[in-house]
Amino acid sequence: MLVAAVDQGTSGTTVCLLDAEATVVGRGYRAVETSFPRPGWVEQDPEDLLASVVGAVADALADAGRRPADLAALGITNQRETTVLWERRTGRPLYPAIVWQDRRTAAACERLAAAGHAALVQERTGLVLDPYFSGTKAAWVLDHVPGARQAAEAGRVAFGTVDSWLVWRLTGGRVHLTDVTNASRTMLFDLASGTWSEEMLELLGLPAEPLPEIVPSSRVYAHTDPGSFLGVGVPIAAVVGDQQAALFAQACFAPGQAKNTYGTGSFVLVNTGTAPPAPQTSLLRTVAFGLDGEPLTYALEGAILSTGSAVQWLRDGLGVISDSAQTAELAGSLAGNDGVYFVPALAGLGAPHWDPRARGMIIGLTRATSPAHLARAVLEAIAYQTRDVVEEMAAGAGVTVTELRADGGAARNPWLMQFQADILGVEVDVPENTETTALGSGYLAGLATGLYSGRAELDALRRTARRYRPSLGADQREDLYGRWLRAVERSRDWDRD
Repeated sequence: MLVAAVDQGTSGTTVCLLDAEATVVGRGYRAVETSFPRPGWVEQDPEDLLASVVGAVADALADAGRRPADLAALGITNQRETTVLWERRTGRPLYPAIVWQDRRTAAACERLAAAGHAALVQERTGLVLDPYFSGTKAAWVLDHVPGARQAAEAGRVAFGTVDSWLVWRLTGGRVHLTDVTNASRTMLFDLASGTWSEEMLELLGLPAEPLPEIVPSSRVYAHTDPGSFLGVGVPIAAVVGDQQAALFAQACFAPGQAKNTYGTGSFVLVNTGTAPPAPQTSLLRTVAFGLDGEPLTYALEGAILSTGSAVQWLRDGLGVISDSAQTAELAGSLAGNDGVYFVPALAGLGAPHWDPRARGMIIGLTRATSPAHLARAVLEAIAYQTRDVVEEMAAGAGVTVTELRADGGAARNPWLMQFQADILGVEVDVPENTETTALGSGYLAGLATGLYSGRAELDALRRTARRYRPSLGADQREDLYGRWLRAVERSRDWDRD
């Protein structure tokens, strides 16, 4: 029997089929379209997200030469904070999914901060007042879709992040839930009590009626509706936010273990144990995972908004490269960066700066600047931003990262991984299978259905493909990083109304 590990991400949906030894025996992938109707607005079609999941599972089964009846469980991990509201009766979305990168509620967040609510938000939810999170997105939809607020208050509307939307539709509208990790990303979740916060609902002007039930990350919640999912009823046995799924798949089960997932954005998470971390000013406090019948495990997170998307921009926007793999060759063709820096504030700056009005910047250009310099600057920026977060973890929370476990697409870029080790001054460990977001949902589903015995077995399954050790001198490391910080400062607060 197989577990279908679904990773519904920003760029597309990946499905890995795992057997009892957690070996990937089949893969499927479906791209999803993203639209940018206005500057700072990022939207997707919820129906496209759903179709990509069903299609990618079918593709994975075909790749493995297996049938839908061979599926023992379905695990779902998802792009977090992306917000969907839909009609309970029909399942029709009220509005396109507002993607986590969307900045349209920046002014609303600024008004709340100016009114003195930033400290309350951080204390209750572990988050910062930023349009990244789901709560202000949901309020925007209710305020801008005619009749939506009244329908929500009457209980005719459902709200959720992508996990909630998928579970609702895959079960034929029978189940409305979200897990603790996704709930902790909404700005509506009380981190200490593990429940929805009436105080935050009132602050953001949201009714409670559309909210889903909060559940553990690993449990058999329901079965798929055969009419909605390949003609079979499969147990849905895991729901987890994508970055927490990667933390779990990287076997970061003990406090102090950290990982970075290099995707559309990058996300550094460190396990902090079963007590909520102390309030932070620039790092996020979040739920790492919740196993059925066990206390919640928490994490500190640095959410970097634009890394892989910057490489996409280099390819699609500028035409500097035709394939992301070319960046390693171009960067390696230079002996140094020659003072060229790129700040990828394409959707504002995330952790630890949290400046939605910062904008992207290239600085240090001369007549000698070449496409190789631009490619190198983009890769270096990914590594510098990761160090920004690691530095803040040490200074603000007293957490020292002594090894970074890397995954995601860019973990396959050897030049970037070596530079990441160099600029951090610690070893970077890349596993054999870098599709850890999908693996995490599969592992959690396998635990819930008895396919895997426990965390000790899963820890033993993780195998290192390559370790990158620092080779840069300390003085050179600090000089490069110091100039990066100067560039970041120049990008701050650029886009003013």
